[in-house]
Amino acid sequence: MNRVFVSMQDDISKTVEKKAQMLLENSPIEEFVLLVLEKIGRDKEEISVFFCDDDFIRAYNAKDREIDAPTDILEYENGSEYEDEQGKWRLSGDMLINLEMLPKNADSFGVSEDEELKRLLTHGVLHLCGMNHGEEHLEVGIEPKCEMLVLQEKILLALSDTKLL
Repeated sequence: MNRVFVSMQDDISKTVEKKAQMLLENSPIEEFVLLVLEKIGRDKEEISVFFCDDDFIRAYNAKDREIDAPTDILEYENGSEYEDEQGKWRLSGDMLINLEMLPKNADSFGVSEDEELKRLLTHGVLHLCGMNHGEEHLEVGIEPKCEMLVLQEKILLALSDTKLL
């Protein structure tokens, strides 16, 4: 059993507000993240997914990475633990997903926004569970070599029938 919490920026840009609302109300984001955690054999993990816009993520990117530009996703691994009536839990961390970048990435990779969102969520989960890809990044037409990106693509293939958007 794992836990996933999904929320969005209060004052999110009007250009992505409807998409964010739809993702919160009608999309199986929580279920998808739970499936990814299951695929990698994780149990008792707690993850939060936060949808935001360019301005919001730009501020975090500038503060935390000293890059004054928006990005598609930021992950904040926590790793602490707590215990409740259901046992001991690991706070894996939080991921911020920029919905304004989503269509740009999808276009750049030649995929649907749905596929790109699944890729971002899977990527974020793997990072929050301690995986890293070093300097390697996905490139169109080039098979990934590092363990994290290979696993990411394998999970996405296995979950290709799942629709989020």
